[in-house]
Amino acid sequence: MNEQLTLGSLFDGSGSFPFGGMLVGIKPIWASEIEPFPILVTRTRMPEVKHLGNICSMNGAEIPPVDIITFGSPCQDMSIAGKRAGLDGSRSNLFYEAIRVIKEMRCATHGKYPRYIVWENVAGAFSSNRGKDFHSVLTAICSIKGTDEVSIPMPKNNKWLGSGEIVGDNYSVAWRLLNAQYWGVAQRRRRIYLVADFGGESAGKILFESESVSGYNQAFYEARKGFTLCSAGSSEKTGRVDLKCFDNHSQTCRYTGPLETANAVSATYGMGGNNCPFVVETPKTLKIRCGAEGGGKGALLQDNLSATLSTNVDQTLFAPEPCNFYPYMQAHGVCLRSDGISNTLVNGGSPGKQNAIIVPSYCASRSYRTADKELAGTLAASDYKSAPIVNKECEGRIAVRYLTPTECARLQGFPDCWCRELEIANPTEADIDYWSKVFSEYGKIKGLKKEKTRRQIAKWLSSPHPDAAEYKIWGNGCSLPCVCFVLSGIRYSYANMG
Repeated sequence: MNEQLTLGSLFDGSGSFPFGGMLVGIKPIWASEIEPFPILVTRTRMPEVKHLGNICSMNGAEIPPVDIITFGSPCQDMSIAGKRAGLDGSRSNLFYEAIRVIKEMRCATHGKYPRYIVWENVAGAFSSNRGKDFHSVLTAICSIKGTDEVSIPMPKNNKWLGSGEIVGDNYSVAWRLLNAQYWGVAQRRRRIYLVADFGGESAGKILFESESVSGYNQAFYEARKGFTLCSAGSSEKTGRVDLKCFDNHSQTCRYTGPLETANAVSATYGMGGNNCPFVVETPKTLKIRCGAEGGGKGALLQDNLSATLSTNVDQTLFAPEPCNFYPYMQAHGVCLRSDGISNTLVNGGSPGKQNAIIVPSYCASRSYRTADKELAGTLAASDYKSAPIVNKECEGRIAVRYLTPTECARLQGFPDCWCRELEIANPTEADIDYWSKVFSEYGKIKGLKKEKTRRQIAKWLSSPHPDAAEYKIWGNGCSLPCVCFVLSGIRYSYANMG
């Protein structure tokens, strides 16, 4: 079949699915989102995509029919970092609104549209409500086909495997746990991708078939080299390649101790209270994870890798820096791989280094201190905001800072420009009218008492980009390489149907 597939995106967020669709040859038609900043981003980057607003106000029978509907429904109530309210939670139950819209569209089109759906969610959905929530997800999705009763057995011990498939009467559903770090970006991000084909048995082929069979676009991402048919329970690790994360040093953390006296602060940072400092020889991120039911999970240290991005600044980057720079030439780079797509963090390098984009680590107001023998300089009250550099003579410096919004974009596989140059300096009355409706709808959903004035909206449009908004969009977003893998599989499967 040569006709171009079309796509609609529910809970659109950063625009991963429409953008991923464009990259693999699928045409995005519409998107549904309520937050103003993500809407502004995707309207700027993809002006041809129509925004439909609140999913609760949508009627699937009245919106343009599409071949594929994607939805990464809000997952906070199923995340292990949340309260685990499951599908009954105030946010995760929006999943059923998506099921309603899909059923309405299929009813209005006599079962033709959508043929495919893609659902993305946190790995915690497998264990939410002792596995019963994922069972409910599968039951609801299978019911879209029109079957009154679908009997799906619960797994042994209520533990779902990382991959699986259901084949029914001329329909199929498959799921697979993908970890973004094995698909071309330096981020540890585990997410469930579920595909349903309501017109055939291709769901399993879309998620599990090899590169040589699926026709995956080699020029787009190289992260599927060596990809083979996955086996249940180990699906996230297939397709792994050697990522050029950071500077790809071969050495890892070296632990020493306990010690009577800690090593020089320039080379070590204490972990928790275990009195075991670690040597920073490769860039590392440290994330203090939230407590979960049954107790806290403690600190997570990643070597040459970012932990899962969240909606706020919750990771500290420790990166060695060369000692042959003047202080204000200290820099952290972000390496653009030769394929022009997979961007990963690297340690400081020469501003003229090939394929490197240099991002300043510190602004001029930040302090630079030199450790005096085994002692740090006096800590300042502002250090929690602007951590100082400490260095060991002749062995380079170690910079301590947060990930930047641009780095977060790259860790999700997006281009730098995605959240840039969004300003509308002189908005028209039509612009103000549109954004007044967007803010009004958002305010009602969030229970805000005051609506923004037209003057406030005009001011926001002239400068709409706070860092906090970008951190949130990336924390809630999908990893673009994983999205493209799934969508390219759908496109190839559809194009090669008998």
